[in-house]
Amino acid sequence: MIGYYIIAGLIFIVSLYVSNKLKSKFKKYSKVHLQNGMSGKEIAEKMLYDNGISDVKVISTPGMLSDHYNPQKKTVNLSEGVYTQRNAAAAAVAAHECGHAVQHAQAYSWLGMRSQLVPVVSVASKLSTWVIMGGLVLMATTALGSTVLLVGIILFGMGTLFSFVTLPVEYDASKRALVWLENENMLTAAEHDAAEDSLKWAARTYVVAAIGSLATLLYFVSIYLGRD
Repeated sequence: MIGYYIIAGLIFIVSLYVSNKLKSKFKKYSKVHLQNGMSGKEIAEKMLYDNGISDVKVISTPGMLSDHYNPQKKTVNLSEGVYTQRNAAAAAVAAHECGHAVQHAQAYSWLGMRSQLVPVVSVASKLSTWVIMGGLVLMATTALGSTVLLVGIILFGMGTLFSFVTLPVEYDASKRALVWLENENMLTAAEHDAAEDSLKWAARTYVVAAIGSLATLLYFVSIYLGRD
């Protein structure tokens, strides 16, 4: 299990670095006030309107960087630091979340695939670690342990798959956001650069999560293959 703790430690360190960097970038670009004077809410509503989307509401949600699009309720949920603020960071986040709404409206295939995986992954993620640990313990006393470990690996693999399916969804949403912001002349050149940098660091959090999940999965697979 030493290998597992080493991998987990490295993933934690990298994740912490990227997370802190994202918060730092958000704080920095929150000081870049928009010349157009629009709030995150207003930018989101305009992007939805420009894309012909009239059945999605823009609402405020508690927390910091808790922004997300809810395809079931059809709401763009903007955190308190985005909903009312009028800066480059807020513009980037608001447009990005609307990018997901546009994906939904246009039946973007990767988003559809991720949505189908959600109910499976929600269950698998809760069970995988416990099943894997149970399998590792049982392997020391019974052959059944290998089977239990394999089941745990399959469950964990579902989460890993979800992490990688999420990557094109997030990058595409950012691309849609930046293209719209530029085409509609919503931001100045400096504001656009700030928005782009914000979204780059946000995307990196998903990359780190996917790589970390894959590394952990491969570690458990190596244990299973070397069980004899």
